[in-house]
Amino acid sequence: MKKIISLFVMLFIINMAFAQDIEEEKKAIQKVIQISYVEGLQNEGNLEKIDQGIHPDFVLLGIGEGETMWKLPIDKWKEKTVKKLEEGKLPRKDKPVTIKFLSIDITGTAAVAKIEFYVGEKLTYIDYISLYKFEGKWKMVNKIFYKLPA
Repeated sequence: MKKIISLFVMLFIINMAFAQDIEEEKKAIQKVIQISYVEGLQNEGNLEKIDQGIHPDFVLLGIGEGETMWKLPIDKWKEKTVKKLEEGKLPRKDKPVTIKFLSIDITGTAAVAKIEFYVGEKLTYIDYISLYKFEGKWKMVNKIFYKLPA
């Protein structure tokens, strides 16, 4: 009986440690997305923040006219960001982008975050951001999205 109780105690301790690790990983993912995507890319146009959490091979994927797929690599997105800075469209002064995390799913060194994307108060997109963990740090590698009807 003592062996069974000891086994349950050990399993409970291991489960608690695993749950704490997952929560820490989720917090790290939330931080990367907030700093690099929301602040760096969307609101400030801060290339340093973008580079902190977005992998150089990141690709935004979308569906265009006639349901054709299009791709926007991060280097091209950053070029558009620089242009917005030059035009005075960034940093955003009115209607900043905010997000709400709906879920984060982690398996090993791979993760997907589902978020609501707001422009000002308006819910505009549902984003699905894929991440990998490189040398102990989470990096965004891909994004797909659904644009809500206007």
